[in-house]
Amino acid sequence: MGRVRQLGRGRTVSRPRVVVVGGGIAGLTAALACADGGAWVTVLEARGRLGGATWSARREGLWVDNGQHVFLRACTAYRGFLARIGAAGLVDLQRRLSVPVIAPGGRTAWLRRGRLPAPLQLGPSLFRYSHLGRFDRVRVAAGGLRLARLDPSREDLDGQTFAEWLSGNGQSPSAVERFWDLIGLPTLNVHAAEASLALAATTFQTGFFTDAAAADIGYARVPLDRVHAEPAGRALADARVEVLARHRVSRVDLDGNAATGVTVDGDRLAAEAVVLAVPHDEAAALLPAAAGVDRAGLRRLGSSPIVNLHVVYDRPVTGLPFAAGVGTPVQFVFDRTVASGIDPLEGRQCLAISLSGADDYVSMSTEDLRSVFAAELARLFPRARRARMERFFVTREPAATFRAVPGTAKLRPGTRTDVERLYLSGAWTDTGWPATMEGAARSGQAAAAAALTAIGLEDADGRRRREVIPA
Repeated sequence: MGRVRQLGRGRTVSRPRVVVVGGGIAGLTAALACADGGAWVTVLEARGRLGGATWSARREGLWVDNGQHVFLRACTAYRGFLARIGAAGLVDLQRRLSVPVIAPGGRTAWLRRGRLPAPLQLGPSLFRYSHLGRFDRVRVAAGGLRLARLDPSREDLDGQTFAEWLSGNGQSPSAVERFWDLIGLPTLNVHAAEASLALAATTFQTGFFTDAAAADIGYARVPLDRVHAEPAGRALADARVEVLARHRVSRVDLDGNAATGVTVDGDRLAAEAVVLAVPHDEAAALLPAAAGVDRAGLRRLGSSPIVNLHVVYDRPVTGLPFAAGVGTPVQFVFDRTVASGIDPLEGRQCLAISLSGADDYVSMSTEDLRSVFAAELARLFPRARRARMERFFVTREPAATFRAVPGTAKLRPGTRTDVERLYLSGAWTDTGWPATMEGAARSGQAAAAAALTAIGLEDADGRRRREVIPA
């Protein structure tokens, strides 16, 4: 553990030190913001890589991501994170929301953003949405206007499921499956039958009811490691942040009621502030009782899985960059040919199927998944019936997010704890958002602002007290 004791690359550290525990998006955002604010920052990551819940792996010569992570134009904190690490040019963001929705047989309808202001921008395409009957389309539009008037901060909204509210507001099971879950499931990572109404209202209000352009979809053009881990590592190095991988924190050290550092494999690392940016179950194990956080409550946040299926065909089976599915277990499918490393001139195509709320699939064998989804892809894309499936990979995240069910709001703590200079960061904290990359980035910003204020580098209104601090 000499690396821990010799932090600062041999320099005498004269400025306040912030220790960030965790190298996911939340921790990376917090670390860079603290460094930009003038702190000396050390990032401790238990794994051998940065990126947290977003990562890539090499499988039989191809790059595959652990999940098809998307974002919206409304995700300003996450987009700011990408800009800060120099990765904004590695993602695509639609100029105007346009989602092809495919039913078995290849029948396609589109959900598109029109030129009307919010919340009317989907109206024209919704009334042409052939996967729902005429009356369901009218009821969906009316339900959306009622949903727009809800206040997600009301406690009673977190006491019922989204499906209960939808049923009580005239939404048929078909409308729930073919519209509400089509949009809500990838964000909430649970079906409407389980989802907290409060979080569902936040999702739809943010995406559709305030800014017409908010729901334009963005996604990575290259493997996730190239979007997050690699450029973040360079940005941290440029900011002179110490990054120590494979260093697991076992305890937050206290002096009275103030955090004074952490213990890492038996060695103590002193700090003026500590940010815990680890998953909620790990935070429950690390938080001291004095923090005033309901550690049992953190564990009750639970988890919801995501499964991704990576399919390589010997020829192209669709010309769409991505599509949603209805009447099929295929939720969303993305063309990842170039991102996987396949040269399009070879004539092959790589598709990634993203399955959110994947309780039914996370324990299913690879062969069973292949059997089910090979047939389903052939139902959606007629050209797949004549194509040969060359490869089939599965990536599973059994605990991808917390479970966004009723009662979740009271279990999500804020950034500050009852221990001075000990802060929490992660998509599971009380960001007001579901468990998304945007929520993670927002939590990192909030933790950094609190830490900088506590150590005297930022005023209470967020202004830095010292713009330049000598190394």
